[in-house]
Amino acid sequence: MAKKVTPYKDSKLAKKKQVEQMFDTISDNYDGLNRVISFGIDTSWRKKVIQMVMNTQPKNALDIATGTGDLAISLAEAGVPDVIGLDLSEGMLSVGRKKIENKGLGNKIKMTQGDSETLPFKEDTFDAITVAFGVRNFESLEKGLAEIYRVLKPGGIFIVLETSVPTKAPFKQGYKFYTKYMLPSIGKLFSKDKVAYKYLSDSAAVFPFGEKFNNILKKIGFNKVNHHPQTMGVATIYSASK
Repeated sequence: MAKKVTPYKDSKLAKKKQVEQMFDTISDNYDGLNRVISFGIDTSWRKKVIQMVMNTQPKNALDIATGTGDLAISLAEAGVPDVIGLDLSEGMLSVGRKKIENKGLGNKIKMTQGDSETLPFKEDTFDAITVAFGVRNFESLEKGLAEIYRVLKPGGIFIVLETSVPTKAPFKQGYKFYTKYMLPSIGKLFSKDKVAYKYLSDSAAVFPFGEKFNNILKKIGFNKVNHHPQTMGVATIYSASK
């Protein structure tokens, strides 16, 4: 990333520890607030991710930065027999485990605390790996992607859903106004952490989206790299293979 953005600018903690702290703090109301902020459109993006994954008929899947487990749950419900959700934040995972228990999916999904840059798995382990709105939180983007490449099976699929910035008017101007002024204001009203949603906005603004991210994936070694802008470019789905 061209510029390193952290949640707490006065903190001396490393970015990943700050991110862990932030998500622990906002975990209780993260799901509901996200639906409000995205106007519920993020659910349609996630459905497209699931369809792309299921087209490859994976026997197992890893969902990194799983948060409260929405994507992991969707993967299991779609028919993936063995799903692992990994996240830095134990607070987010705790919320996710309750959701999984309520849905009776405890035999298909395991939620584990871990770091995307030092994944606790052997190489060539997973048929499919997903990350939804998480790669911009990596301390080192390239290190995290290299770890994902390591544990993905040859021929396996890697799907990223991440925010991006519209490039065409008037969506570009509208997006900048919404993310700079509206999103942080909504976050301050409903979140325990007054800076969390400003960080999420700031980190999205500096993320290398589109062809720039494609080139990073190719540099790591991924092939069949493609990107698919969503909803006038406010988000992008990236697909790649090993």
